[in-house]
Amino acid sequence: MPVPEQSVLVNRLLAGLPAATLKAILTHCETIDLQMNTTRCERGELYAHVYFPLSGFLSLATLITGHPPLEMRLIGNEGMLGGTLALGVPRAPQRVMVQGAGTALRMTTCAFSTALADHACLSRMINRYLYVVFEQLAQTAACNRFHDVESRLARRLLMSDDRARNAQIHLTHQNLADFLGVLRSAVTIAAGNLHKRGLIYYSRGEITVLDRAGLEANACECYANGIAQYEKLNS
Repeated sequence: MPVPEQSVLVNRLLAGLPAATLKAILTHCETIDLQMNTTRCERGELYAHVYFPLSGFLSLATLITGHPPLEMRLIGNEGMLGGTLALGVPRAPQRVMVQGAGTALRMTTCAFSTALADHACLSRMINRYLYVVFEQLAQTAACNRFHDVESRLARRLLMSDDRARNAQIHLTHQNLADFLGVLRSAVTIAAGNLHKRGLIYYSRGEITVLDRAGLEANACECYANGIAQYEKLNS
């Protein structure tokens, strides 16, 4: 049964496609739940499906022996998982886990590859999206090297809030420490400072954003740069 077009326009990639192309793609899609803390694929695995998140978000992490997975980027309703198929690369470059529960559209890699060949506008959109992804990875590498924990934490909370589409985020201090590649104590101190300034509220793994404008002011420049980079998709 085809997915209703209006229900998927929250995904910015799909919303940017011509109506005829979108309709053709949706005939091969199904809606699935993204369940918190489930793994969608491991690094090096062949993609069986591509995903277009509608709500919630996925976390992509790089694995280094002897260390917790280091988060490299998030995928929410601004993008998709599996776009490297447009480059002829059918394997996942990182581990992919659900870090924000929600829903997504799923289609088989075969159907997606056929759609890329049949619809030049889709291929162009995915190529532009991949360019933004490469920019984001470079930004993240620089951010991890040069910015302090508190500003990086503010950035990560804003990114989660954007994609979760609500103000409550389900993350422990240990989760955040692993994502940022720092000690748990560093996250505890940084989160405590944000809490004292009234920007967030934290209790038992639930983080609520209280003051987005204030949190943005405390985030490193990489947050605003990331927003600007995604705006290029439709410019």
